[in-house]
Amino acid sequence: MTARLGKLVKWSAALVVTLLVVAQFIPVDRSNPPVQSDVQAPAEVKAILVKACFDCHSHETRWPWYSRVAPLSWWINGHVVEGRKDLNFSRWPTFDFVTQDLLLREIDKQIENGKMPPRSYAVGHPEARLKDSERQALLDWVRTGQSDDSDLMY
Repeated sequence: MTARLGKLVKWSAALVVTLLVVAQFIPVDRSNPPVQSDVQAPAEVKAILVKACFDCHSHETRWPWYSRVAPLSWWINGHVVEGRKDLNFSRWPTFDFVTQDLLLREIDKQIENGKMPPRSYAVGHPEARLKDSERQALLDWVRTGQSDDSDLMY
Protein backbone atom coordinates (compact mmCIF):
# COMPACT_ATOMS: atom_id res chain seq x y z
CA MET A 1 0.00 0.00 0.00
CA THR A 2 2.84 2.44 0.82
CA ALA A 3 4.61 1.82 -2.49
CA ARG A 4 1.35 2.48 -4.29
CA LEU A 5 0.81 5.72 -2.33
CA GLY A 6 4.41 6.76 -3.11
CA LYS A 7 3.78 6.24 -6.84
CA LEU A 8 0.57 8.24 -6.65
CA VAL A 9 2.35 11.11 -4.92
CA LYS A 10 5.17 11.08 -7.52
CA TRP A 11 2.71 11.05 -10.43
CA SER A 12 0.63 13.78 -8.84
CA ALA A 13 3.70 15.93 -8.29
CA ALA A 14 4.82 15.35 -11.88
CA LEU A 15 1.37 16.34 -13.12
CA VAL A 16 1.34 19.53 -11.05
CA VAL A 17 4.81 20.50 -12.30
CA THR A 18 3.80 19.76 -15.90
CA LEU A 19 0.64 21.87 -15.55
CA LEU A 20 2.64 24.75 -14.06
CA VAL A 21 5.12 24.60 -16.95
CA VAL A 22 2.33 24.47 -19.55
CA ALA A 23 0.57 27.38 -17.81
CA GLN A 24 3.58 29.61 -18.50
CA PHE A 25 2.72 29.48 -22.22
CA ILE A 26 -0.79 30.89 -21.79
CA PRO A 27 -0.41 34.54 -22.78
CA VAL A 28 -1.51 37.37 -20.52
CA ASP A 29 -1.94 40.91 -21.81
CA ARG A 30 0.39 43.16 -19.85
CA SER A 31 0.08 46.13 -22.15
CA ASN A 32 -0.36 49.71 -21.13
CA PRO A 33 -2.63 51.50 -23.61
CA PRO A 34 -1.76 55.12 -24.37
CA VAL A 35 -2.66 57.59 -21.66
CA GLN A 36 -5.58 59.59 -23.05
CA SER A 37 -5.35 62.31 -20.48
CA ASP A 38 -4.12 62.67 -16.94
CA VAL A 39 -5.91 63.34 -13.70
CA GLN A 40 -5.46 66.88 -12.45
CA ALA A 41 -4.49 66.89 -8.81
CA PRO A 42 -2.08 68.74 -6.52
CA ALA A 43 1.46 67.34 -6.69
CA GLU A 44 1.20 65.71 -3.24
CA VAL A 45 -2.05 63.96 -4.16
CA LYS A 46 -0.76 62.94 -7.60
CA ALA A 47 2.32 61.34 -5.99
CA ILE A 48 0.07 59.34 -3.64
CA LEU A 49 -2.16 58.25 -6.53
CA VAL A 50 0.86 57.13 -8.56
CA LYS A 51 2.38 55.06 -5.76
CA ALA A 52 -0.82 53.56 -4.35
CA CYS A 53 -3.39 53.52 -7.16
CA PHE A 54 -1.93 53.76 -10.65
CA ASP A 55 -0.80 50.14 -10.99
CA CYS A 56 -4.44 49.02 -11.18
CA HIS A 57 -6.26 52.25 -11.98
CA SER A 58 -4.35 53.74 -14.92
CA HIS A 59 -2.57 52.93 -18.16
CA GLU A 60 0.73 53.35 -16.33
CA THR A 61 0.85 49.93 -14.68
CA ARG A 62 4.26 48.79 -13.50
CA TRP A 63 4.34 45.07 -14.25
CA PRO A 64 6.66 43.32 -11.75
CA TRP A 65 8.65 40.23 -12.74
CA TYR A 66 6.17 37.92 -11.04
CA SER A 67 3.39 39.23 -13.29
CA ARG A 68 4.99 36.97 -15.91
CA VAL A 69 4.63 33.79 -13.83
CA ALA A 70 1.37 31.84 -14.05
CA PRO A 71 -0.89 31.51 -12.17
CA LEU A 72 0.06 34.85 -10.49
CA SER A 73 0.03 36.52 -13.90
CA TRP A 74 -3.65 35.65 -14.36
CA TRP A 75 -4.57 36.95 -10.91
CA ILE A 76 -2.62 40.22 -11.32
CA ASN A 77 -3.98 40.79 -14.81
CA GLY A 78 -7.52 40.24 -13.56
CA HIS A 79 -7.00 42.89 -10.87
CA VAL A 80 -5.64 45.39 -13.39
CA VAL A 81 -8.44 44.78 -15.89
CA GLU A 82 -11.07 45.13 -13.16
CA GLY A 83 -9.36 48.18 -11.66
CA ARG A 84 -9.16 49.98 -14.99
CA LYS A 85 -12.80 49.16 -15.67
CA ASP A 86 -13.93 50.57 -12.30
CA LEU A 87 -11.72 53.68 -12.31
CA ASN A 88 -9.06 54.73 -14.79
CA PHE A 89 -7.10 57.86 -13.94
CA SER A 90 -5.58 57.83 -17.45
CA ARG A 91 -9.04 58.67 -18.79
CA TRP A 92 -10.17 60.98 -15.97
CA PRO A 93 -10.69 64.25 -17.91
CA THR A 94 -12.67 62.39 -20.58
CA PHE A 95 -15.40 61.64 -18.02
CA ASP A 96 -18.28 64.09 -17.71
CA PHE A 97 -18.67 65.95 -14.44
CA VAL A 98 -21.46 63.71 -13.15
CA THR A 99 -19.30 60.61 -13.70
CA GLN A 100 -16.31 62.29 -12.06
CA ASP A 101 -18.47 63.22 -9.09
CA LEU A 102 -19.74 59.65 -8.74
CA LEU A 103 -16.19 58.31 -8.98
CA LEU A 104 -14.97 60.77 -6.35
CA ARG A 105 -17.74 59.61 -4.02
CA GLU A 106 -16.73 55.98 -4.60
CA ILE A 107 -13.04 56.78 -3.99
CA ASP A 108 -14.05 58.51 -0.75
CA LYS A 109 -16.05 55.47 0.37
CA GLN A 110 -13.30 52.98 -0.53
CA ILE A 111 -10.57 54.96 1.25
CA GLU A 112 -12.76 55.74 4.26
CA ASN A 113 -13.61 52.02 4.65
CA GLY A 114 -9.94 51.00 4.24
CA LYS A 115 -10.66 48.95 1.10
CA MET A 116 -8.17 50.77 -1.10
CA PRO A 117 -5.49 49.95 -1.72
CA PRO A 118 -6.42 46.31 -1.11
CA ARG A 119 -4.37 44.43 1.47
CA SER A 120 -3.38 41.83 -1.11
CA TYR A 121 -1.70 44.61 -3.11
CA ALA A 122 -0.19 46.43 -0.14
CA VAL A 123 1.49 43.23 1.10
CA GLY A 124 3.68 43.10 -2.01
CA HIS A 125 3.93 46.87 -2.38
CA PRO A 126 4.69 48.39 1.02
CA GLU A 127 5.10 51.82 -0.59
CA ALA A 128 1.38 51.72 -1.43
CA ARG A 129 0.32 51.47 2.21
CA LEU A 130 -1.28 54.78 3.00
CA LYS A 131 -0.09 56.71 6.01
CA ASP A 132 -2.80 58.59 7.89
CA SER A 133 -1.60 61.89 6.40
CA GLU A 134 -1.74 60.45 2.87
CA ARG A 135 -5.19 59.00 3.45
CA GLN A 136 -6.34 62.41 4.70
CA ALA A 137 -4.78 64.21 1.72
CA LEU A 138 -6.68 61.91 -0.67
CA LEU A 139 -9.92 62.34 1.26
CA ASP A 140 -9.52 66.13 1.28
CA TRP A 141 -8.89 66.08 -2.49
CA VAL A 142 -11.87 63.90 -3.36
CA ARG A 143 -14.16 65.80 -1.01
CA THR A 144 -13.28 69.19 -2.48
CA GLY A 145 -14.02 67.79 -5.95
CA GLN A 146 -17.48 66.52 -5.02
CA SER A 147 -20.55 68.61 -5.56
CA ASP A 148 -23.44 68.45 -3.19
CA ASP A 149 -26.51 66.57 -4.41
CA SER A 150 -28.30 69.79 -5.36
CA ASP A 151 -25.63 70.50 -7.99
CA LEU A 152 -26.08 67.15 -9.74
CA MET A 153 -28.31 67.05 -12.76
CA TYR A 154 -29.48 63.60 -13.77
